[in-house]
Amino acid sequence: MARPGGPEASGRLAIRVDRRSILRLGGGFVAGLAVWFAFAAPYERSMAAAAQAVLRVFEKPPVTRLEASGGEIIVDRSDFPETSPRPGLPAGDLHFNFVLLCALFAMTPRPLSPSNFGRFWIAAAILWIVQVLALVVQVESVYATRLGPWSEAHYGPVARNLWAGGFHFYLIAGRFAAPFVLWWAVGRPQAPPPAGKS
Repeated sequence: MARPGGPEASGRLAIRVDRRSILRLGGGFVAGLAVWFAFAAPYERSMAAAAQAVLRVFEKPPVTRLEASGGEIIVDRSDFPETSPRPGLPAGDLHFNFVLLCALFAMTPRPLSPSNFGRFWIAAAILWIVQVLALVVQVESVYATRLGPWSEAHYGPVARNLWAGGFHFYLIAGRFAAPFVLWWAVGRPQAPPPAGKS
């Protein structure tokens, strides 16, 4: 009989950390790493296209162009002088946390069950949105802090601190926290209903 207030009372199953779950975690990490390496280029192109669309919605006129190339997101603007350098942002810093998400979902007792697999793809889609928004914040941080006099002319002190602080928060904490939050919210398996209840 389950104790009141125990894991079963919360409507969720506790994930038991034992040798098997650790092996599944490692296997999920390796599988996620393989997928990440295999599909990084198209994944980065999708992120760049989505972030560009978001940025251009708020620009008048829309001038930002983002291109994924060689593991970087190249930031360009149609109003940049032709001779000015185009900043390159390391794309892997933004989306490597996909591998962590794979590892967390693999810890469940039946990682390849249809229900777990479906929850994983829901969480992965939400994580992609988080990564796109992080890229938007990073591009704005570049505009606000790395373009010298242009940055000072177009962004005030509050905006510079806001965009730079937002992206640093993602790099330091957000990119690691997001997979855990998504797994906690979407991925933990539901406990079966108590006997005698529908």
